[in-house]
Amino acid sequence: MLKKISKLPFKGTEEQEKRLRAAIDGANGDKNRLMAVMQEAQEIYGYLPYEVQCMIAEGLDVPVEKVYGVATFYAQFALSPKGKYNISVCLGTACYVKGSQQVLDKLCDELKIEPGECTDDTKFSLEACRCIGACGLAPVMMINEDVYGRLTPDMVPGILQKYE
Repeated sequence: MLKKISKLPFKGTEEQEKRLRAAIDGANGDKNRLMAVMQEAQEIYGYLPYEVQCMIAEGLDVPVEKVYGVATFYAQFALSPKGKYNISVCLGTACYVKGSQQVLDKLCDELKIEPGECTDDTKFSLEACRCIGACGLAPVMMINEDVYGRLTPDMVPGILQKYE
């Protein structure tokens, strides 16, 4: 599944940039420290927006395409911010055959976002995943640490309302 680039404007702070510059400086120009710097950047910002990727590329003297390539290859990196409530919908086999795609579609309709995106108010982010590990409750979704099972699309509005 392709990672989505955030449509939300970048809102980094001076303090965050200072911390990122310190992480880049701490790499002492060692291009082999790219992953470590990216991990620290994600810890600072919560995701890797284009502007941060450019700072890392410039600071380590590597092409921004390389930074982007690493960010899109490894699942640990996100190109979009996570919402206060991160929703993961399982599209694994058991969930899929029991209707998880329709649940995901209903979430997209309700939140007006697609998987890999975050709502404009950064309240909700949405992901499709391959397995949550609760196949007996299929179809399943998680909102942060809360697990919801045996879902139907008509249950979605009521569940979202709990987080408003």
